[in-house]
Amino acid sequence: MSHGKHRTSVSNAQQHDETRLPPSPGKSASRRSSVTDISGRTTPDKSQHQSRSPTPVRSPSHKGNGHDSNTDSKPTLLVNEPATTRFHNLWVRSMTTLLMVGGFIAVILAGHSKVIFLVAFVQTLVYREVISIAAVTPREKKLPWMRAINWYFLISTNYFLYGESIIHYFRNTIYTPAYWTLLGPLAKHHRFISFALYCGGFVWFVMNLRTHHYKFQIQAFGWTHMTLLLVVVQSHFIINNILEGLIWFVLPVSLVIVNDIAAYVCGFLWGRTPLISLSPKKTWEGFIGAFIITFIFGFWFSGYLTQFGYLVCPARDLQTTSLSGLNCTRNSVFLEHSWVLSETAVGALDMVYSKLGRETPTVISYYPVQLHTVMLSCFASLIAPFGGFFASGVKRAFKIKDFGDSIPGHGGITDRMDCQFLMGLFSYMYYQSFISPSSITVGAALRMIATLKPHQQIRIYQELGAQLTARGLLQ
Repeated sequence: MSHGKHRTSVSNAQQHDETRLPPSPGKSASRRSSVTDISGRTTPDKSQHQSRSPTPVRSPSHKGNGHDSNTDSKPTLLVNEPATTRFHNLWVRSMTTLLMVGGFIAVILAGHSKVIFLVAFVQTLVYREVISIAAVTPREKKLPWMRAINWYFLISTNYFLYGESIIHYFRNTIYTPAYWTLLGPLAKHHRFISFALYCGGFVWFVMNLRTHHYKFQIQAFGWTHMTLLLVVVQSHFIINNILEGLIWFVLPVSLVIVNDIAAYVCGFLWGRTPLISLSPKKTWEGFIGAFIITFIFGFWFSGYLTQFGYLVCPARDLQTTSLSGLNCTRNSVFLEHSWVLSETAVGALDMVYSKLGRETPTVISYYPVQLHTVMLSCFASLIAPFGGFFASGVKRAFKIKDFGDSIPGHGGITDRMDCQFLMGLFSYMYYQSFISPSSITVGAALRMIATLKPHQQIRIYQELGAQLTARGLLQ
């Protein structure tokens, strides 16, 4: 075979299978195969470009032409941008932020079901954006079922996750005789049905594998599952937070929003020291300033939210709205506590309050949830931003500036939600580990027993009686 035939062009490489026989050792330099990534872009061997004129690098602000950090030019910090550009961007971002915050508040007041719908809708948009950046139109024309398979996996995953939430949080309704006949079999066999749905999608994908596209399809399969894990599964825990009480949704989301705004403003005003190469405009000044502001805001805001029963009570009726007058037996973290100050502390405070002409307090009132919010604020400031840094790395890998352009001044939906998923997952884990009360009540246990057969109910009665007698509680 002639030497020229091994210098396959990029267009020819995209039409052939990515898997090629390895070159012989003696000709490895001239026969090194191209590397094709998941997006279908082919990166030829560097030796093929040595005789060509260098390709000019486009500006990083050009959409669709991101670049790796090892080839980046020195980034322009916000504080060093022209004043006209800085204030125009600030104006656009501020207006869209106010609109989003206003819409967010309106949905919160509309009720739990509307908030759940919002999360599911945003989750779907993010999934679409992330899946789309790995899509290649020419290849998808030859693989017509690829997109359908992606959406099938989203639907089957949501069926499993939402079903788990419904069974857990609304079992008191499901296990009543009125609903058990219809919903009982679905609840009892929910996980098997979910697994069967996944197996159907897996078989569909394997049957759709096509010659010359194996590598692309396997990479797309992995990309889809990574997106399901990082977007869909994490948003499932956000919905669980809503059902535990809207405060566990509103508070974490607000902390991330405030942290993001504070980081932008502090970086806008004082940012001089770059924080991380993946996100060149992030600065240490913005990072530290945002941490302080988020900490203060979280401590105050969590205490403020406790006065609303609509926010702190768990959702057991999805028709509830802010006008429903929802009340419940509150979790202890929402009950006011008092801290009696020592004489030393009172003396120290007196030096300040006397100059202000105010009476020195001897007792400080607080809510335990404010102390828990300290941990949430720290995570929102120190760890959640790494969700954004990870998203920046993904954009660099696919050479794009933003995931979309649906939000003026911000980019796509994913560009605004990248930190929220990680924050929502942490909030759920923290709540379940340190705050959540026991989820099993006497009423719930009796309703479950009522669904058993008579001989099973008699056995429970006998076993429970024997245990209580052995413990000396019955004679």
